[in-house]
Amino acid sequence: MTDTTGTVKLHRVLRAPAERVYKAFTDKSALERWLPPYGYTGTIHQMDARVGGGYRMSFTNFGTGNSHSFTVEYVELLPGRRIRHTDRFDDPHLPGEMSVSIDLDPLSCGTQVSIVQQGIPPPIPVEMCYLGWQESLEQLARLVEPEISDNG
Repeated sequence: MTDTTGTVKLHRVLRAPAERVYKAFTDKSALERWLPPYGYTGTIHQMDARVGGGYRMSFTNFGTGNSHSFTVEYVELLPGRRIRHTDRFDDPHLPGEMSVSIDLDPLSCGTQVSIVQQGIPPPIPVEMCYLGWQESLEQLARLVEPEISDNG
């Protein structure tokens, strides 16, 4: 284990408009559904989707019942284009502040999502964080890609 923080970079193309993808990153129910990695449930305890606001969320291991929580503060919100926030774990053994940038670029077939997460605390293996994001993005795709009519 080192004392340096980690960084992950992810890229994904989704078959959904940027506005829908942005909504999934800023809507309480949507985040609770897609953000927790496989095997976890998510609960947002409070949310204020504006710059200077944010949310506090817990991931709970479905098998063991153990959970960890973190607080997010929105630094930049450009609807349909960009989200930047800072994250802090509530656990004192996971100190420091992470920064997350999500860029949404419209494409002919949907939206390119580019994510950079920096400042991952040393006790968290970067590859586990990367794996968790891959799982979350798979769940995000299943939420935002379907075109479902309200008319049956």
